[in-house]
Amino acid sequence: MSLPRDIKEFLEGYPRLPDDPKLNANFEFYSNKLRCRPDNLLIDELHRQWQGDYSKLEYKHGFIQWLFPIQEDGVNHEARRLQKHEITAMKSDTAIMRRLLRSYTMMLDFYGMQLISQNTGELRRTDNWKERYRNLSRATHNNLRISRILKCLSEFGLEHLNAGFLLFVLAEQSENNQLNTSMIRSSMDRWWINCLRNEEERDWIGEMVERVRTLPDFVFTDEAYRAALKRREEEGSFRETTGETTGDA
Repeated sequence: MSLPRDIKEFLEGYPRLPDDPKLNANFEFYSNKLRCRPDNLLIDELHRQWQGDYSKLEYKHGFIQWLFPIQEDGVNHEARRLQKHEITAMKSDTAIMRRLLRSYTMMLDFYGMQLISQNTGELRRTDNWKERYRNLSRATHNNLRISRILKCLSEFGLEHLNAGFLLFVLAEQSENNQLNTSMIRSSMDRWWINCLRNEEERDWIGEMVERVRTLPDFVFTDEAYRAALKRREEEGSFRETTGETTGDA
């Protein structure tokens, strides 16, 4: 199956997109100096006021391009496409990177998940995960949001978090039959798992997904999830040096 066009452009780093040094809306917003539109909030205000406000996070749509800027246009024409020079400037600003991580954890909470380790990207369920999983399974526009979130994390050097998210969802699907709707599987298999520029990690995660989808007796367990993240942290790779035995067969 061929990759979607937006994924191909993402993996290539958008080489045909010019950089406009006069455009700095994303940098200014993440510097807490520019209000997002149409919601008219500084980023610190948005984090403070919208954390845990699931109705706003579900039914408002303009904020997601501001919180997770990428080098693609979106439906909010008051937001601005991320510029290449902004990526460099934002990555070098520790306050901005802290805000980006808070944006990620706020959306994880909306999805019923919490970040356990910034180093590995390990996730766990929140206490209200059942309600939040139901919403994620029902409200399919969040699938597009997740693609944007994963691309954004990759742009800003936080791509290791993507694997923590993807493999957590895979374990929930495989071992617990959660987040296992056809729409989520479709988005995950075509888009989400390809929002990784690290080819080795993209291939390994793709292999695990393929096994779960095609081998009835293969289960990617929560134990395998945590072991994979630990192996990458300690050895630098998801692959086991003595042969791939991840999961239960």
